[in-house]
Amino acid sequence: MASNPRRRPARSAMPDPYRIRVGRQELIKVGAVHFDLTDPYRLAVTVSWPVFFAGMFAIEMLLNVVFALLYLAEPGAIAHARPGAFGDAFFFSIETLATVGYGVFAPATTWGHLVSAAEIMVGLAFTAVMTGLIFVRFSRPKPNVLFADNAVVTEHDGKATLMIRLAYARTGLVVGAEAHAYLVQLTRTREGRTFRFPHELRLVRARTPLFVLTWTLMHVIDEHSPLHAITREDLLAQDARLTVTVQAREHALARDFFEVKTYAANEILFGMAYADTIVEATDGTTRADIRRIHLVEPDGLAN
Repeated sequence: MASNPRRRPARSAMPDPYRIRVGRQELIKVGAVHFDLTDPYRLAVTVSWPVFFAGMFAIEMLLNVVFALLYLAEPGAIAHARPGAFGDAFFFSIETLATVGYGVFAPATTWGHLVSAAEIMVGLAFTAVMTGLIFVRFSRPKPNVLFADNAVVTEHDGKATLMIRLAYARTGLVVGAEAHAYLVQLTRTREGRTFRFPHELRLVRARTPLFVLTWTLMHVIDEHSPLHAITREDLLAQDARLTVTVQAREHALARDFFEVKTYAANEILFGMAYADTIVEATDGTTRADIRRIHLVEPDGLAN
């Protein structure tokens, strides 16, 4: 029986898993590309600072080794360099790539001038790319939006309500904030297949013009809600997840930012309410203690 030429050969080993953190939850993705060299910009922006500088250093050293070997390809290409000395060619390459030029070594032949001219052009481009990447990494805004450790289900104005509290931990001003909440449940079809399906939760106030102190997202649990008649035990059995996204604009930097938070089923508390964070001072000013954002207390409504 002839084999199918289009079929890819099976791999001898399982691909390495890729770990993704969404808040405190860790997801594992198998078969994803860890480092996509066809997208160097995204790779340079998303890696950690130590990996970024280690990569830039490695590229710098590799370029200097290549140009040093090119200089050594013709004896006498570098004036005052020892014949065949890789160290002299290497350090001359570093000086040329950085456009420093101490004057001790210099191109002495046509070949040496051609190689040094090419290296100067590469050095200018490499410096510009590094400068741009470092600027992009430094200029990325870090929103620092705090989410309460737990979501709560309690009564609000006589209605069962899911609440998620968040706060802006910086001293600046955030405008045009918009939030979305989704309940991700494990669903089984009639054919017996299981998959995770996100149900969007309608929020009482999904947008706020100013996000300065704290903001409590509320979803009324009525007959149209995916949480209607669902208990905490049901959420645990379904391995449900509550995902909250916030998009806003930081006024001082004039930059948009995006933040996401995921709550596991055991982090959704029933019969609990958030403790107060905002108090009116004696001088009439409003104060918010965002250190209390995680505090919850029994709502006192249990029979």
